[in-house]
Amino acid sequence: MRFVLEIAEGDSLYQQIRNQVILALAYGNLSPGDGLPPIRALAADLSINLHTVHKGYEMLEQEGYIHLNRRIGAVVAQPRSPGKDLGLWQQNLRIRLAEAWTQGMSRETITQTVQAILADFVPVDTGRSGAEV
Repeated sequence: MRFVLEIAEGDSLYQQIRNQVILALAYGNLSPGDGLPPIRALAADLSINLHTVHKGYEMLEQEGYIHLNRRIGAVVAQPRSPGKDLGLWQQNLRIRLAEAWTQGMSRETITQTVQAILADFVPVDTGRSGAEV
């Protein structure tokens, strides 16, 4: 997996790492059991502090996307049921949709945009056949 971070982007570097892993999962470029680059190697490749990479990986682990192990490193976890996270996910989505709505996007444009994004995603268990991150 190749990471590309934007210093000028609004999200912090560790948040960008988190987001790129999640997008890679959604697009089918990462699957359960796949390894992520070692923290030190990724920090060196991106010319950033290793604690920044570690923080991104810790977020992913806390959210259930990866497992961190000192011996084997970071490995993509099996998908889990949304459970208690569903309410938080709905709240976050509601905010994003409200942003689009209050910026003047029509219901049709929002719906078409969401459908186009979902069309690029692959079911987690089907392997790699989605768009490149």
